[in-house]
Amino acid sequence: MGFVLPTYAGTVTAASENKTLMQPQGKQGMATNATNIVLVHGLWADGSSWSKVIPILQKAGHKVIAVQLAAHSLADDVATVKRAIDLVGGPTILVGHSFGGFVITNAGYNNKNVTGLVYVAAFAPDEGESAVNFVPVSSLPPGLLVPDSGGFAYLNPKMFHGAFVQDANATEAETLGAVQKPAHQSLFTEKSGPPAWKQLPTWYQVSEGDHIIPPDAERMFAKRMNATTISINSSHASLVTHPAKIAELILNATKGVTK
Repeated sequence: MGFVLPTYAGTVTAASENKTLMQPQGKQGMATNATNIVLVHGLWADGSSWSKVIPILQKAGHKVIAVQLAAHSLADDVATVKRAIDLVGGPTILVGHSFGGFVITNAGYNNKNVTGLVYVAAFAPDEGESAVNFVPVSSLPPGLLVPDSGGFAYLNPKMFHGAFVQDANATEAETLGAVQKPAHQSLFTEKSGPPAWKQLPTWYQVSEGDHIIPPDAERMFAKRMNATTISINSSHASLVTHPAKIAELILNATKGVTK
């Protein structure tokens, strides 16, 4: 389950400098693409999991924010994403990996700035569904979840490579395991609210070698949403091991390409 100046003497004030810095700037001054992109990581990862995808999106002229989720509660994570959407304004494409799919499903609902949703090996719940409806904790390999004293759970670092990102090299997998953010165990059973995917166009990437979310569940999500779908022979962390393909899917969503 895979499971976020002071004013100087001169002709430009700090306020105007800041305003200038906040304007979208393309490569060598070219105009940027009008569609913004908010990337939402899943559990046992953080915003840096998008580090190979982000440069491709930025090179194409998009303003990109990869949020840092606290993974304390669904409501808190949804609020984090909503603030990012408010910051960049519309139009915005939301992209969620793994549990990030829960977050974008809720953050995009009735949000006038959001124009599409991209799910990357992600949950795409309907109202009232929780992660354990699709991945019961009892179905996970014994010892995979390592709880701490505060009710949070890590993925066992010794099992991280094979469970989360088996198609990465050992060094990269060990690094990802070391920087993982623990997830509060209540997230596994929190119920989703009304889904934005019933309101917006959707895109979905199925990971055929996923050891966290069953590929059959991913295909079900995509079919239920009538999403434009691609399939990759990948681990759960397809954004890490197949960044070019994930970026292409996201860019297609910004263009409204549905086939």
